[in-house]
Amino acid sequence: MGFFEKLKNGLFKSRNSFFGKIKSLFTRGVDEDTLEELEEMLICADVGYEATEAILDKLRDYTKENKIKDPDEAIAALKTILLDMLGETKPLKLDTTPSVILVIGVNGVGKTTSIAKIANVLKREGKRVMLAAADTFRAGAIDQLGVWADRVGVEIIRQHEGSDPAAVVYDAVQAAKKRGSDVLIVDTAGRLHNKKNLMNELAKINRVIDRELPEAARETLLVLDSTTGQNAVNQAVEFKNAATITGLVLTKLDGTAKGGIIFSIKEKLNIPVRYVGVGEAVDDLQPFDPVDYVNALLD
Repeated sequence: MGFFEKLKNGLFKSRNSFFGKIKSLFTRGVDEDTLEELEEMLICADVGYEATEAILDKLRDYTKENKIKDPDEAIAALKTILLDMLGETKPLKLDTTPSVILVIGVNGVGKTTSIAKIANVLKREGKRVMLAAADTFRAGAIDQLGVWADRVGVEIIRQHEGSDPAAVVYDAVQAAKKRGSDVLIVDTAGRLHNKKNLMNELAKINRVIDRELPEAARETLLVLDSTTGQNAVNQAVEFKNAATITGLVLTKLDGTAKGGIIFSIKEKLNIPVRYVGVGEAVDDLQPFDPVDYVNALLD
């Protein structure tokens, strides 16, 4: 099964319960009663109130201006609006040797496995990848990342549980420079005792990278569990206050997630989605394609 088919299967719940009913809704025309029902569908699909209102306002204006009544034309208009909302997806900026990807997110969202899968994607692109096990607080995190590093076939720099994460990053940066790694991916603690501790720990790690790799291309990716709905939006808001996030990784789009969450996050935070995950296999995470995503929801 190709990735698009996996994505379409993963979004089956949203397509079957919510988005898939839109076309039949439009057979009655595009009037205020239709838009009211559409509003309910979108909110139930985790699109969120703010994003839903933005979508409806644009659809209302477009259909009136163009006198659209045909269901297929209305669906095409909705697709265009959703694609415009998601915006253009740009590849990660990894144009220095080494470049650095800092990966953040709460425990349980699939952060560690996402790191391995991103490493796998980059390795297939011909890049030499190294991992830094800087989540030294969660029991088993270092070993878990080590297992994935072996599975993917990339190097890992680690210390023991309870080590200073910034020290791990320092060692990893030196190793990456010495061994000519193209990309260093840094795992970080998902949650410390409070928000202030989390911010301080991320700041320490960033200071090490700033000092040791001042010219390096940098990306900070936030991993979110798409099955958690609006809670994922709340996590994104919290982490945005603690770090400069350059992209999102949406995991667990494998059958239970409501696919509208991506529009809610984009409308509220305007952070691009860089990768989506549709399963547990190492190749079940791929760069995000807005056209594929919208088509998987509406076709």
